[in-house]
Amino acid sequence: MQQFMSQLQHLLSAPGSGPVNWDLARQVAASQLAASGDPAVSMYERHAVEEALRLADLWLEPASAWPTGIQTSLAWNRNEWIYKTLDVWRKLCDPVASRMVGAMGDLVPPEARAQLGPMQSMVATLGGALFGGQLGQALGSLAAEVLSAGDIGLPLGPAGTAALIPANIRAYGQGLELPEDEVRLYVALREAAHQRLFQHVPWLRGHVLTAVENYASGIRVNREAIEEAMGRVDPTDPESMQAIALEGIFTPEDTPAQKASLARLETVLALVEGWVCHVVDSAAGDRLPNVVRLGEAFRRRRAAGGPAEQTFAALVGLELRPRRLREAAALWAALTEHRGIAGRDALWDHPDLLPSDDDFADPVAFAQAQLDQGELDTFDFTAPGGPQEQPPGGRPEGPEDTEGGTAKA
Repeated sequence: MQQFMSQLQHLLSAPGSGPVNWDLARQVAASQLAASGDPAVSMYERHAVEEALRLADLWLEPASAWPTGIQTSLAWNRNEWIYKTLDVWRKLCDPVASRMVGAMGDLVPPEARAQLGPMQSMVATLGGALFGGQLGQALGSLAAEVLSAGDIGLPLGPAGTAALIPANIRAYGQGLELPEDEVRLYVALREAAHQRLFQHVPWLRGHVLTAVENYASGIRVNREAIEEAMGRVDPTDPESMQAIALEGIFTPEDTPAQKASLARLETVLALVEGWVCHVVDSAAGDRLPNVVRLGEAFRRRRAAGGPAEQTFAALVGLELRPRRLREAAALWAALTEHRGIAGRDALWDHPDLLPSDDDFADPVAFAQAQLDQGELDTFDFTAPGGPQEQPPGGRPEGPEDTEGGTAKA
């Protein structure tokens, strides 16, 4: 019992505010990485990462309408990935965790709550510590798999910072039985493309994170699962505090609003990932000997998700895998063919211009419709005598456009 109370005191005394004890989450993740190994980044690896990102940016120049989005090139170890991305994870996970903590408080019978008094705050603190410990384990596992700052499609790192994780790239390349430098360059291409997109489309970062948050706000808390998890705590076994499994506590609400929110999230994740895949494969072209094999491997990896990503989805209820990825890549390819690179990337000017989920079914028809619309936009159908081609600045000037004129289109 003394061991149990000591373990409980450690959980409750760990500093933290809000529904998740993020200090504890970081400690648990760091401890997990220390046990499994977190190799330091060597000077050679830092130089190799900087050179790979520089070369990737050069290859992307003719494949994208935007200039580089990279302001800083870095090589991170696994702990640095956790530290640098924790602020975004906080925004994504706090709304879900707050409902779990509230549900834990609801387990106390109403007639007993008045008697508990200040003890109610201890329940919330315990809930935040339990969730923080579980989330720390999930992030620690995820840190051992991710290859770059933008690897899972979300803008997790600081804006303008392109970062690769050399230890994970090396392990992934060994699994593919491909040269490490070739895998590193392909990951650098993906990271550089990701940075271009999010740096030059100002609304996209907030749009993606809001889509995730809106979906998370509709996730339901399974109180029976919480009660079952708390019932597995053994006062005689201190380790049972950390062995509590919270998977299955969060499930999506089966409502029209939640289904629409999920559809928006899946569409925007697919559009981002599809654009990155198409641009990277176009830029790599014949330059990388194994570009086809690498492209297919990364598409499968993003579509299926790794073990740690699946664990995170089970814990938080958020699946970050882009569905219909191949259809999205085909759609961007069709737009490139019919509108060109500048016309394709112009669709990112406003969220209302982007393809919808229904447009995935027939990419060529959508691309042709966009081309027809672009042609129509270059004519003035209100001018006397029929349509007239407009100059780049808008409608053609005429007498009615002079100062004091009265005729208006």
